[in-house]
Amino acid sequence: MFIDTAKIHVKAGDGGNGCNSFFRDTRVEHGKANGGNGGDGGDVIIRADKSIYTLMDFQYQRHFKAVSGKNGSSNDKAGGRGKDCLVCVPVGTIITDKTNDFLIRDLDENGVEVIVARGGHGGRGNTRNKDAEAGVLGEGRELFFNLKIIADVGVIGFPNAGKSTLVSKISNATPKIANYPFTTKSPTLGVVKVDFDKNFIIADIPGLIHGAHEGKGLGDKFLKHVERTKILVHLVDMAGVDGRPPAVDYCNINEELEAFSEKLLNKKQIVVANKMDLPQAQKNLKVFKKTCKKKIFEISALTGEGLEDLIEEVEKILTKDRR
Repeated sequence: MFIDTAKIHVKAGDGGNGCNSFFRDTRVEHGKANGGNGGDGGDVIIRADKSIYTLMDFQYQRHFKAVSGKNGSSNDKAGGRGKDCLVCVPVGTIITDKTNDFLIRDLDENGVEVIVARGGHGGRGNTRNKDAEAGVLGEGRELFFNLKIIADVGVIGFPNAGKSTLVSKISNATPKIANYPFTTKSPTLGVVKVDFDKNFIIADIPGLIHGAHEGKGLGDKFLKHVERTKILVHLVDMAGVDGRPPAVDYCNINEELEAFSEKLLNKKQIVVANKMDLPQAQKNLKVFKKTCKKKIFEISALTGEGLEDLIEEVEKILTKDRR
């Protein structure tokens, strides 16, 4: 299951109380203040971790709390600081304060972290203050996580265009595949091994139909995942097995990209004619070329025809982008 949103509550540790203590002996008439300071509370820290792929764990655990600081004690002994609470999320998670609706941080790189709730300061003991102070309460807040997957390549196209089949053939992903609309109800990530030291991440982007930017077919939920890909592989069912002309599918998908964000339409796009193993595909391709003037890669995801050339083209573009 791919979960890309979550709500959680975080609470930083409270500061420990300062100690109110006096050292007394026969030589000190009124006693000497010697109460130590309370320790600071721990922070709640969120870190991007590339080994995590979904927000599914946050459907079961929604509350995270750091440890409070220890109270100060006599003989001017300070209380220990509370332990931080570290929360790991997938790379690409956007953190928003749910109560005040403002962006806290976009964790778009592995290892990036942010303190989302700061621990309370420990209260001063009476050694440093006339009267010992209580510790300050730690911050608490509700957060909203919104995950935008970060993949090198996003495969777009209508349902049944063969996206899941393509991703399963060229990567280590094992998506569910069947011949009906919306087989894939969540993005599928896979790693494509090009060479022993070269690979790229590919994502099957589901839910794109006419009206996707308005929410039809869950499209508005998945178009956001396209924004961070470097290349789009636009897969077109050239056999037209669902009865629609391939050129209409191609134009409709591009219209949805533009309606959602003009930036998407301007991304590098590789046009791929799929299902070329079917007899009607060749005839449709001739008509399609009148609409699409770009270079078209002819493949059959089912039989594997043309996949090596497609992978080579993707890697060539990514190599230029890395320089």
